[in-house]
Amino acid sequence: MSAANRTPAQMAESLLAFWADAGVDSMLLEDPVDRIAAGRILPPIRVAAPVTAATAARAAPRQPDVSAAVARAQSLAKAAPDLGALIAAIAAFEDCPLRFESSATQAVIYRGVVPAPLMVIGEAPGAEEDAQGQPFVGRAGKLLDKMLAVAGLQDRVLITNTVFWRPPGNRTPTPAEQAVCAPFVERLITLVRPQMLLLAGGAPAKALLKRDEGILSLRGRWHDWTSADGTVTLPVLPTLHPAFLLRQPGAKKHAWADLLTLTERLDRSDNPL
Repeated sequence: MSAANRTPAQMAESLLAFWADAGVDSMLLEDPVDRIAAGRILPPIRVAAPVTAATAARAAPRQPDVSAAVARAQSLAKAAPDLGALIAAIAAFEDCPLRFESSATQAVIYRGVVPAPLMVIGEAPGAEEDAQGQPFVGRAGKLLDKMLAVAGLQDRVLITNTVFWRPPGNRTPTPAEQAVCAPFVERLITLVRPQMLLLAGGAPAKALLKRDEGILSLRGRWHDWTSADGTVTLPVLPTLHPAFLLRQPGAKKHAWADLLTLTERLDRSDNPL
């Protein structure tokens, strides 16, 4: 039956059935409600419960205790009498948060000769480094090896980084992450006993020299690095990171000039007469 042929009673019955299916169980309230007047009344203001110190402590995320982690790293590094013991101490160290990031699978410590007159210190391991367990083995590492070979330094160098675990997304390590690993880097320098350091990139330059300038300002100029206990001082030359050179090939001439400057001074140190 079409709607046009329905009687008013049938249409009302159909409408009531529709409302019933929709959950309507009454047509009118017992008392009338002035909806216009009700709209003029402001809703009550909810007062938030006061935040206590205990509540704030539970809500705030736990921050790593960097000072305690650095102290433990210093103790372990100092107790390592040789490179084998230092490698074992780093591999067992659990206070660097990078170790437990999903991107890191193992500690990447160093590659090269020992003892080495030159130590190259970069930023952090990448994907290839994490996979092989050695620093600077990806595209940037191959470029670094080529430059060192042309300069006659391939058999006179040890290569490491400021941190030993790959940061997520290959990001730059944070100052806190570098600080936690710094005692191990310093102990590595002490055991290898290089004559000078080459800092590849802004992150190691800022971390070891405690400077805020960018690498374009620091590169090509000699600086001094002194160990935390004041017993070792070495000449340091910051330079551009090989990964930067891959992105900016025009900057290779600056890195090559830095390497020639370093090689000339290193040769003079080996042959003072």
